[in-house]
Formats: sequence, structure tokens, C-alpha cells
Amino acid sequence: MKITTPLFEASLKCTTKCFLRSLSETGTGNAYADWARTQAQSYCDTGTKGLMAGAAADESIIGSLGTENWKTAKWRLAVDLVARAENLESSVHAVERAPSEGRGQAGQFAPIRFIFTNKLTRSDKLLLAFDALVLSEMLGRKIDRGKIMYGDDHAMQTVKTSALAREVRKQIEKIATLLSSPSPPDLILNRHCAECEFQAQCRQKAIEKDDLSLLSSMTEKERKKFNGKGIFTVTQLSYTFRPRRRPKRLAGKREKYHHSLKALAIRERKIHIVGSPEPEIKGTPVFLDVEGLPDRDFYYLIGVRVKTAQGIVQHSLWADSASEEKQIWTDFLGVLSAIENPVLIHYGRFETTFLKRMCQRYGELPEGSVAFKAIATAVNILPVIYAQVYFPAYSNGLKAVADWLGFRWSVPDASGAQTISWRHEWEQSRDTQIKQRLVTYNSEDCQALELVEHTIHGLCPGGKQPESGQAGNSDVVSADSLNPDYPYRLGKKTFAMPELEEINKAAYWNYQRERVYVRSDKRPRRKRASRPAMSIRVNKVIVYPPLSNCPHCNRLATRKSAIREKILYDIQIGHCGLKRWVVKHVFQTYWCRKCELHFGLEKRFRTKLKFGWNLIAYILFQVIELCIPQRVATLSINRLFGFDLSYQTVMQFKTRAAEFYEKTKQQILDRIIRGRLVHADETRANIKGKLAYVWVLTNLHEVAYIYAESREGGMVQNLLREFKGVLVSDFYAAYDSIECPQQKCLIHLMRDLNDETLNNPFDEELKRIVGGFAELLRPIVQTVDRYGLKRHFLRKHLASVDRFYKRLIAPDYHSEAAIKCKQRFDKNRDKLFTFLCYDVVPWNNNNAEHAIKAFARLRKVMGGTSTEKGIEEYLTLLTVSETCEYQGLDFLDFLRSGERDIESFANAKRRRSRCKDHLG
Repeated sequence: MKITTPLFEASLKCTTKCFLRSLSETGTGNAYADWARTQAQSYCDTGTKGLMAGAAADESIIGSLGTENWKTAKWRLAVDLVARAENLESSVHAVERAPSEGRGQAGQFAPIRFIFTNKLTRSDKLLLAFDALVLSEMLGRKIDRGKIMYGDDHAMQTVKTSALAREVRKQIEKIATLLSSPSPPDLILNRHCAECEFQAQCRQKAIEKDDLSLLSSMTEKERKKFNGKGIFTVTQLSYTFRPRRRPKRLAGKREKYHHSLKALAIRERKIHIVGSPEPEIKGTPVFLDVEGLPDRDFYYLIGVRVKTAQGIVQHSLWADSASEEKQIWTDFLGVLSAIENPVLIHYGRFETTFLKRMCQRYGELPEGSVAFKAIATAVNILPVIYAQVYFPAYSNGLKAVADWLGFRWSVPDASGAQTISWRHEWEQSRDTQIKQRLVTYNSEDCQALELVEHTIHGLCPGGKQPESGQAGNSDVVSADSLNPDYPYRLGKKTFAMPELEEINKAAYWNYQRERVYVRSDKRPRRKRASRPAMSIRVNKVIVYPPLSNCPHCNRLATRKSAIREKILYDIQIGHCGLKRWVVKHVFQTYWCRKCELHFGLEKRFRTKLKFGWNLIAYILFQVIELCIPQRVATLSINRLFGFDLSYQTVMQFKTRAAEFYEKTKQQILDRIIRGRLVHADETRANIKGKLAYVWVLTNLHEVAYIYAESREGGMVQNLLREFKGVLVSDFYAAYDSIECPQQKCLIHLMRDLNDETLNNPFDEELKRIVGGFAELLRPIVQTVDRYGLKRHFLRKHLASVDRFYKRLIAPDYHSEAAIKCKQRFDKNRDKLFTFLCYDVVPWNNNNAEHAIKAFARLRKVMGGTSTEKGIEEYLTLLTVSETCEYQGLDFLDFLRSGERDIESFANAKRRRSRCKDHLG
């Protein structure tokens, strides 16, 4: 696909805009973007006509430029030129050709671009450099300069395009990579959105994703840092806020801005404050808002709102042209001078810059005058809001904050960018309606500013609280009084109905294994204490008998070689403690003349073997089951036993053990897939800042962890393509395509319904559905609790399920929450009560969630520092550890045994136990 000028221009602003333009999509509309496009085309047409008028008729051409005979061409100016070179295509506004200065010297070409604004940006210069690059490749000539005609005065500026060529090529490479990718780029909102035709649809997608870029005050670097921690949404970010006591040494410094507190305010839809926000307003408040044209440095409208004894007075000081700017500034000073002790209040840097420039442009004010004091002590509300007041709005802009407080503009889509187009339209038409629209917009900004200031004043200690309706009937929360909120912490959860709480109690992992599975004839085995080891001496020397014959040629050994010694550092694990155990292994080696080889040393000692298997098993037990970081375990072993273990050596232990137990993991996975029941779940993993996923497949006795680069269901679908048992899972759509009977986790469903009920406390239709579901599920759980997971006793509840769907799911509901709830029940009807028709099929996904918690503990220890290979090693060992737990076996005992088959180890342990009981 060709990289054209519109694509290159869009890529300088936003990768998403570039991608959408490459698909020839049209935006939903943006008044400013439409006006800017019209202005640019009109300015280009005017500039082209001006250039054509200054050139002779036979020295200018319009359209394409032929590459043949260009040395002898007579034209001096080409306009509306389309230049093409390989995969590049540029719409060049004009090309100026200077004739050769002498024989044998080629003429010089310079592209010309028209920019209607009065100030040039780097993007404008890069566009010109793109034109020069494409022209250069098309003509096979070096073009190192170009020109830009810009502004109301049609000024001409020469740009050295060769200095920008490298940056242009890099940008072209980025565009090529973007267009060749099968998936769209990550949607990220930025400052250009206000001027983009795709603004509405991009923002809607970002809101649906709850993307972090909705927080306009968050920089790209900060967003990437949060993404590296696994935080991708505003809701996720909101749970990370932790109130901390401010040190006394920072009491006089500005408060730090917390993105997580902003996210929390949005999630809870409440104003959150830090400290005591109190702008210093000691006098008569005067609310100021200014409109101007930034590219001209021209201010044409000053809005002043002040409360007097007669009521609210709004001043709108208008300038028809730049020559009248001084007059409205003088009028503004006169307004201030007529007010007793005025205090200027504004919002943002625009008014701060305005006050500073006006004083520089038209003379400093006399010190001690009323206007001088008012300007010197002007109060900017934005810094107060930025650090101390967190409104439930994605932005700290005046529009976003005032809109949440209930203020509405007469023109809903009005913005600062839109006023620029209105002003230009007025200058062309002098339409009084457009002027009135600008004046109204400015006065409404002053009203919005007054509302925001009044709200902030109400947050101050002893301040007057905002009137009802002004703050959206929302509470105000002090961040200092918040308790740390962990959304996934262990503990008692609040339920909307007592029936839901009773059902939740029956889903705890230990409760099920001790009561429910016993009645289902599937009682899991309990752990047995390890047998005490015999007391052995601290040091031991093992002398191996010499080999009499060469292992290769079987020739009698006649020539002795060196005596080899290998020292193995290990630990002895006793019933009540550990001790260092060092063993020296002595070998007599021989030399075979025929084979020319040394022999006599055991194979396992031919490598750099230094540490014994008991030590490796104990370290893996600490890291995998006890979730002790590798560095901590290494330091502990070295301190207690005097070893010189390094962190890299412990990593080699893990790698060695993972390779040893890889076959064990595969056996476990095969048995799970061939079984009659599978629990499945997935969770995130952090691979050095890269997002990945870990899938869990488990039954009642075994667990298998599988690493995947994404959450796409292809991997698990491929694993379970021949599975014919019952799959128990959550409501993730990837499981739906697996062709087997499925049971959705009713605990997930119940908790979602509970949250919906708490969020909609007055929705009687929703309560009727949730209450009916609780009444249906409670007797089923009681039957499971009494008889176990047996189909013979559970089938009787199928009639209750049919009645539930006929009575509560069939009617038409009107509330949005009830309709969504009904649709969810209808969609999953054949997957909610599958367990009633099978033996030993749980009604929740507790087994998989328990396995996920085990990985979550280990994930916290890894801290995102593990590589892809490292995390797969962790998962292999965690598979063995959790399978041992599910079977009631000691993980450390299994590691020390040297066995690979957990079933064989368990059978041998049971035989020893029965023999011991018989002898006892």
C-alpha cells in the first residue's frame, strides 16, 4: 500500500488516525476539523493562483511532471503535482525550478507548501521534507531545500529539508510497519483528538475499553509504566490508590498528583480531596475568561463576571481587529478599577499568559493601583484542583469539571478550538449571530468558572457547601480518611441477600474437600507426616570399587591413571531439622591403550556436579511451595550451612529440575484431558513488562499450568479438542467453542448478580430475578451438602430450573440491568445446570481458582522479572507441587524421592503405610 501525504500527515498526529485513513474510513464529524480542511484548501488555491500570476504563461505547468527531458524543460513553476516513487506518493502543492547556472550543471528544484496558520510547527516542516524526499527519489536528484508560504501575510520561509530527511525516513518505516500489521494499533487518546474527525468514535471505543489514555493528565511514559505493571484500565488503576501520611518535611511543598486517586474518583463518582484546598480569595471575586487567536497572539474578547450589590454583572469586551486590542485592555483595567478590592479568578495558563503579555505590550501598571494589585494577585483555580481536588471527570479542563457539576453550555460541542473557526467566519462575514455566539460562549465560561470556584470553596473547612444539584448530589470524600481497599483480598464479602451468603459459604475449597467430595465417594487423600530419617555421620567418604575391564572394548585394565575425588555438598533432612552433609566420592581411574580413553569415573560426576539432590529439592520446596524469593532462599542456605551458592546456580537448579519433571507435567496434562472432568481458568503473567497469560487445567486430583502469549482461546481449544467430559469454567467466550458438555461457574454468576443488585438497589425487576435464582440454587446446594455431587439426588431439581425460566426469565423487563440479566440467563441456559445430570461435577470453578491463587502467590514473588523460558520452568514445577497438594502428598518428599510419576510415588507410599499398620 502506498504511503501518501494524508497518511504521513496523520501519522505525525496519531497512529490510529493514520490506520483509519489507510482503510478509507470517514469520521463521524468534527466542526473544527472540517473548517481547518476547508481553510487549508482555500489557502492553497489562493497561494497557487498568486504564484501562477507571477510566472509567465509558458513557464508554468499544472499536473504531473514528466521525468524525461527535464534537463531541457523550460518551465519554472509546477503546481498541483503528484509525485510518485516506489511505495510513496506525495501531493505537492507547487515545485519551483531554478535553471542551471552553467553548462553541464542541472537545475535546482524546490517544493513549496502552503500553510494557512500564522505559526509553523515541526509537523509542517516534516510534511515539506516528505515532499522533497519523494520528489528527490522520483527525479533521481538531491533536493535539500524547500519553501513554505504561510499566514495572513503570505510570508515565505526556506526550510533545509535535508536536515529532516532522516526523521522522515524513520516515520515512513513506522507507517509501513503499521500498515503491514494485521491488527490495528493500540487506541491512545491525545491532544490532537480535539482537532480530529475521528474524535467521537475513538473516544467511544476508549470509554468501552476503559483505557488509561482517557486520563488526559497522564503522560505516555506514565501510561507505559502502568501497562508494565499489568494495569490497562482506569478501573484497575483505581484499586491501586493507597492513602499515605504526608511527611512533615513536605508540608510546605506542593501536593503530588495521584492518577490512581483520579481513577478512584471516577469509579466511585465522588469528589475526592487531599488536604484542605483553599484558594486565597480575600476580596471581591472577579471571574475572567479570554478568547484569542494563538497563531496571531491576538486577544479579541475579554469576559469579566462580577457580583455587585445590584446582582451579577457580565462584561464582554470585544475587539473587531488587532488595532482595538489596546482599547479593550484599557476598558478591562477600568472595570477592575471600579471594583472594591477585586480578586481576579481564572482557569488555566491562557489567562496568565494574557495578563503578562498585555502588561508587556501596553505598559506596566502603576504600583499600588487597584488594577496592579488585582493582576499581581490573580488566582489560577487549576493548580488547586490539579493536586488537591479530584473530580469524577477524565480531564481537569473547565469543560469536563463544570459538566460533571451540572453546568451545560448552549452549544454542546463548543470548545476553544471551535471558537477559532467561529472568529474566522465572523471576520469574513461580519455576521452578528456568530459574534453573539462567541460572546455567549465566553460568558458561559465565566459562569462555569464561578460554579467551580463556588464548589471548591464549599470543600474548605467551614466553607459553604454547594447547593443541591450543583455537585451532582455526590458525596465528598477525604483521601486521608480512606482505608486501603483490596478488591481481591481474602475475608468476608458483603452480600445483598442472605441466601447468596449461605451459598457462598458452601463454595470454600476446604469445605468442599472435607464434606462434599466425601459424600461423592471421591474423598481426597490427606497429607501424612514424613518418616524420620536415620541419624548419620556428618562427613562420609565413599570409595568406589575399580572397574576391571574397559567399558568400551572390555579389555582388562592394566594401566592405572589418577585417583579422582569428587566432593558433593548436600543437606540431610531429618524429622526435626536440617544439617549440612558433605560426601567425598573416590574413584580409581584407568587408561585403555586400545581405546585411548580414561574410565572408572561414574557418569554423573563427569559434569560440574557440586551440590546434591536433597539440597536442590529443599530450595525448590522453598521457592515453589513456600513462595520464598530465590535470592532470599540462596542467602538463607549460605548463611545456615556455609555454602557458596550463587543466584545463577539456584536458577540452574530450577532449570535442571524443570527438565527432569517435564515428562511428569505432560503425564499429568494427558490424564486431565483423558478424564471425565476439567476445570479451566486463566490469569495474567508479566514477562519483563510484556503481557502474557497462564492457563490452568485441573480436575479433583491433578493440576496443569500452561503458558500462552495471549488470552486467545486457540491454545486451550486445541488441547481440549478430543475431550468428551464436562468442562467447568467461567463465562469467558473462548470456552464456548469447545465441543463438550459445559458447566459455568455459578459462583461467578452469583457474585456478578450480587454486584448488580448493590449497584441498582431500587431495581425491583432485577431483585426479582436475583431472588428467584437464589431460591432455586439454595436447595440445590443443600442437597449437594447432604448427599454429595450425585446425579441420583440432583436430578429432582431440573423441574425447579424449568419453573425458574418460565416464571422469571420469560417475562419482558424494562430496566436495563434486568434485561441484561435475563439475556445472560437465556444465553447460558444449557450451561448453568449441567452438573444436575452428571456425577461428581461441581457447580463452581473452585478447583481452578484455587490453582490460580497458587500461581498468583508465585507471580508476586517473580515480580515480572522472569523470562518466557523461566516462567515455563516455574509452571512445570508448580504443576508438580499443586498436584501433590491435590493428592495429599508432601511436595518435598516427592522431590527427594527422585520419582517422576506422582501416581507411582503415591501407591508406594500407601503400600508402606499399610505395611507399617500391619506390623504395628
